[in-house]
Amino acid sequence: MKKQLGELAFKLAGVQYHVEPNVLENKQVIIGFEHTTMMDAVLSIALFQIHGIKIHTLIKKELFKGPFKPLLEGIGGIAVDRKSNRDIVTQMVEQFQNNDTFNLVIAPEATRAKNGEERRPIRTGFWHIAKAANVPIVFLFVNQKTKKGGIFGKIYPTDLDSDLAKIKAMYKEYTGLDIVIPEPKN
Repeated sequence: MKKQLGELAFKLAGVQYHVEPNVLENKQVIIGFEHTTMMDAVLSIALFQIHGIKIHTLIKKELFKGPFKPLLEGIGGIAVDRKSNRDIVTQMVEQFQNNDTFNLVIAPEATRAKNGEERRPIRTGFWHIAKAANVPIVFLFVNQKTKKGGIFGKIYPTDLDSDLAKIKAMYKEYTGLDIVIPEPKN
């Protein structure tokens, strides 16, 4: 039933999807671009339903109240206390260590400026989590302009600056999306 609902979401949105074989593993950090509308999130969730992938995503703990709590937990939400003494990387590494399968989905794209023109560099927490947990970073995309989406590749984190350059190049080549990465620290 979930698979059929996921396929229906893509059909209604008029978006085609493709998942490269042998990309997904039992444990991974999945990053997604371009996160421009709520429909991108809906289609991403639909894609995971189609392929039977149970996902988790970080959501600020303040949203886990009242009727939203079971809904957020049902979609794999993990309540994050941003004021906690325990950093998020350590918390996520523990999740990877304590589970046979664990798929953490993150949209690291920085918020666009209010005028919609300025694009800020992506946030890099996903890389630090994947590196510390010793899991691959898998690439997901939904592009509303081309009406295409899917999962197309992965890398195993080694060096932040070179990995970000690879991610940028791979997204540009495969999807046409031009993500903005932070300037190298060197």
